[in-house]
Amino acid sequence: MNENLKKNVEKALESFSVDGSDENIVTAKIVSAVIVDGDQVGIVLDFGTNLPQNAAALRSDIESAIQKLSGVTSANVVVTSTPKKAPATGSPRQVKPAPTLSPAPKAPPTPTEIPGVRHIIAVASGKGGVGKSTTSVNLAIALRDRGFSVGIMDADIFGPSLPMLTGLDAKPETKNKIIQPLIAHGLKLMSIGFLIEVDQPVVWRGPRVMGATQQLLRDVAWGPLDVLIVDMPPGTGDVQLTMVQQAPLTGAVIVSTPQDLALIDARKGLAMFEKVNVPILGIIENMTSFLCPHCGGESHIFGHGGAEETANRLGCPFLGGIPLEMDVRLSADSGTPVMAQEGESPAKAAYEAIAEKVAMHVS
Repeated sequence: MNENLKKNVEKALESFSVDGSDENIVTAKIVSAVIVDGDQVGIVLDFGTNLPQNAAALRSDIESAIQKLSGVTSANVVVTSTPKKAPATGSPRQVKPAPTLSPAPKAPPTPTEIPGVRHIIAVASGKGGVGKSTTSVNLAIALRDRGFSVGIMDADIFGPSLPMLTGLDAKPETKNKIIQPLIAHGLKLMSIGFLIEVDQPVVWRGPRVMGATQQLLRDVAWGPLDVLIVDMPPGTGDVQLTMVQQAPLTGAVIVSTPQDLALIDARKGLAMFEKVNVPILGIIENMTSFLCPHCGGESHIFGHGGAEETANRLGCPFLGGIPLEMDVRLSADSGTPVMAQEGESPAKAAYEAIAEKVAMHVS
């Protein structure tokens, strides 16, 4: 059924073309992805460096046309492009040498409020594989349990993990060109993973990644929210720069394991936020110890106390350590985070204590 609907969608797209072009957007390879999930359709248009002036109108027309197809209840079109470099100026016959003074640097964009969102907290790490996404989801639920309205934006365009962590495989609806976030565990959620197939790779250069990040941030009906948790990708690249330029961050939480290798990268991430004047709410040491499920013994597989020592040396708060428990991994894989499950555990107690400290910054 989905295959037939997908063919109908692709056929309908062949009736659209960019102004001045003889080719439709399918044969021109502007359509980079068509995703069909039940009665919901997602379409990605990639214009490369030739973003037409009527891109917004074209996007609206396509969404309206696709929604009229039999079997479709909602359609969402995502537009990406790479800005052209400004052409060089000056006459080729000019012989007078150019001045040696350097031009004034271009001012970065001024962050603007996200409608209805009171606080934005970035959960970041300089290194992948430290449990940042799992920490983001469980921290969000712990804040929800304290009475805050909370959302999570998965800003990892290349490796989105929010669909698996929350157990969702639905596609978001669009109303009046605004994407409606999905809901799970009492949280508003949005991720590029909800817009593309789970096994479909995202092969985009920096400007397109930045454009997609802006859409997830500004084209989603986030409000009203007390806190928007942004699960950042590893490193200090385009997405991090886009976030600090586009949105007023209340602060950043840095996640690391106790290992020296992870702490080196964590310090880089911390330094990046400090450089752009984003307050550091604190450092979390994930996998701080392993609790044996059989004997209850504690082992420091990855070391212990390195994040707290780093926090003290850098003069920023240490929010706490989260033990390595089998239930945390199993719950993440099953789509039901440990903080959403019944019962108590050392990991849940750790998340609750950390959330209490973070809550002081948003109360």
